[in-house]
Amino acid sequence: IAFSLSAICGGGAGLLLIPILGYSLPLSQVPAALTLGTVTSSFSRIWIFFNAIRWDMAKLFLPTAILGVFLGAKMLSYLEPMYLELCMGLFLVSNLPWLFKKQGIKPTTSASHTIPTWQIRLVGFLAGFISGLTGAVGVLFNRFYFRYGLDNDEIIATRAANEVLLHVIKLGLYVSLGLFQLRTLGIGLIVALAAVLSSGLMK
Repeated sequence: IAFSLSAICGGGAGLLLIPILGYSLPLSQVPAALTLGTVTSSFSRIWIFFNAIRWDMAKLFLPTAILGVFLGAKMLSYLEPMYLELCMGLFLVSNLPWLFKKQGIKPTTSASHTIPTWQIRLVGFLAGFISGLTGAVGVLFNRFYFRYGLDNDEIIATRAANEVLLHVIKLGLYVSLGLFQLRTLGIGLIVALAAVLSSGLMK
């Protein structure tokens, strides 16, 4: 259900899954299990929506996003559980206004020329940092994609292209930081299977 809704909305699976996974795993291991599922989902969305990817945005977004992922994942290994729970809670609550905020008229593609490249790089860094810390990006930046002139299919495709490399890097970082236990792997594989089934269904 989470990944199916995410395919329609352009993101948000992590918002539904973080609290659920938190009942089964220590909070520090939730991002690792979630990332195993989201990387699978991203690969399947790239396959389905490949022609809609906006590579011009991806090449600006990724360099700073990769830096953000390293910092976010590193912070995850140092945070006390109480502060990590606070960060997760703030992340979930911060997404609520964007879930219910009505989207205005989509700008024309020329709007992309009015957005400075440094803003795209800043959004990339913030998305990478949040993703490294929580395992998910949420829908915080969807409005930015709309402002850049992307339609729904382009948002789904470009987000998947932007985030798939980040997810692969995160998996390596989480393993190196000792955040992958056998139970984490098992639950992560269940999430991954659900992501694949959802992509096939939503196609």
